Amino acid sequence: MSVRVTLPTAEDTHAFGRRLAGVLRAGDLLLLTGPLGAGKTALTRGLGVGLGVRGDVTSPTFVIARVHRPDPARGGTVALVHADAYRLGDAADPRAEIDDLDLDASVDDSVTVVEWGEGLVEQLAETHLRVRIDRRDDDSRVVELEPVGGDWADRLTALG
Repeated sequence: MSVRVTLPTAEDTHAFGRRLAGVLRAGDLLLLTGPLGAGKTALTRGLGVGLGVRGDVTSPTFVIARVHRPDPARGGTVALVHADAYRLGDAADPRAEIDDLDLDASVDDSVTVVEWGEGLVEQLAETHLRVRIDRRDDDSRVVELEPVGGDWADRLTALG
């Protein structure tokens, strides 16, 4: 079972991320795929707002990974780990590069979002959510959520 949503604007992508955050919990792994400019970081910004994390969520392309701690004043209770494996695609051994990030040390206590991580990080959690974002010529986005194991399918029905 997958869920497919069309989002007319980048703001709608951000808002959908906020909504999606409502079904997330510590230990969740999300793999975001899609072409450059599709809206992966916009969606993750929305997740950050929905999770109530400190600071602004920005693209981790050049630092590879960022940890956003929960902000109790914003209702936050779980950290958001945001990683971008795009630059690792040119590495001789991208899986070793992922291991060096030590994402497995925080995956149980955080919501972990990895852009361009498909084929590289699935081993971090027994279950995960694949999120494919495509940007159309009219700037709308099509988001497809594909649950892999666990209770993801049930949680996705709660998105309505």
